[in-house]
Amino acid sequence: MNRPSERIRGAMLVAAVAALLTLQMAASARMARAEEIDSVVASVDGDPITSTDLKNPNAAGGPGGMQSSGVSIGTPENPQGPLKTAIELDVFSAIADGATTQASIAKRCEASERGIRILCDYLTILGFLTKKDMRYALTPESAKFLDRRSPVSMASTSGFLTLPGTVTAFMSLAEAIRSGRPALDGEGSISAENPVWVEFARSMAPMTRPVAEEMAQVLEASAGKKWKVLDIAAGHGTFGIALAKHNPNAEIFAQDWAPVLEVAIENARAAGVEARVHRLPGSAFDVEFGTGYDVVLVTNFLHHFDPPTIETLLRKIRASLAPAGVVVTLDFIPNEDRITPARAAAFAMTMLGTTPSGDAYTAAEYRRMFQNAGFSSSDVRPVMSSGHSLILSRV
Repeated sequence: MNRPSERIRGAMLVAAVAALLTLQMAASARMARAEEIDSVVASVDGDPITSTDLKNPNAAGGPGGMQSSGVSIGTPENPQGPLKTAIELDVFSAIADGATTQASIAKRCEASERGIRILCDYLTILGFLTKKDMRYALTPESAKFLDRRSPVSMASTSGFLTLPGTVTAFMSLAEAIRSGRPALDGEGSISAENPVWVEFARSMAPMTRPVAEEMAQVLEASAGKKWKVLDIAAGHGTFGIALAKHNPNAEIFAQDWAPVLEVAIENARAAGVEARVHRLPGSAFDVEFGTGYDVVLVTNFLHHFDPPTIETLLRKIRASLAPAGVVVTLDFIPNEDRITPARAAAFAMTMLGTTPSGDAYTAAEYRRMFQNAGFSSSDVRPVMSSGHSLILSRV
């Protein structure tokens, strides 16, 4: 059986680690399976079986084809579980440190040799590892994104992306489509004090750092202007922290649930800007923001709600702005056809599975919502380091 191509391996890695949860994962796995079935040539009782035979239920001498002959052509349909396990055991970091044999990896990861062999072979089949002379090695993609010591490691994201609640929501997607509500307790991911956002804050910061750096450049934070910055739904705090690092004259007011803000403060302390990050604990719809903000950050938040709710929040934000202030919205924004670009458009499925009324809104819809809330202009531009877009809105 041939391994997936570079293109498929890359798609699987991005989908599994970097993001688009269920849709991209399913698409990548099916693409890999289709390519492998088309290329495989198996042998049963000495007779070659081609891809045409594999698609024929009567091939190989009976109903079920290959299965009835005791031969399994198994392209993994769901690599998230083994990948998450390898990350939890620190397999990728162990290999990067020089533990390359079954025995040495097992010792380093405090695991059974049999389990490590099967797991590493499986990851090799998927294209996350290579194997030669019974030694394993990282692929360039795995070394970059899955070794915890890499400066761009995304290993921690597996904690949030594979949360049982999220998986359950998508296992019950038919129910969400019928009822229009997620198969989760309460209001789904937007329930008050939902602990999922603490996990999000702890897990997802590595994924957002390149985007935060790009945002800081767009806003010319390094110019050093005196800024009062409101960071709504701050989460890990990465976006506000990036502005504070680039601009020593920026004071950041981070709003989120109190337990989530604990994580943001930890990150601010690690970045050396804790003294300029201030807490606003509570719901974005209830907490008093104050006034005079030069910059308001609304990152990966508005998509959780319906347009009337979004407009209510935008009016509140407008009232908090300084006269020349700007609202910076970061979100997945599909084209008007709602199927391109793929990553932004597919995010609507995530909202269907986890929120009562969230969606991936188009640029025209966002402009309309901002206009209804009293803003005069909304400039939409793509973010080069991810599949997001930025909206810069002014009164």
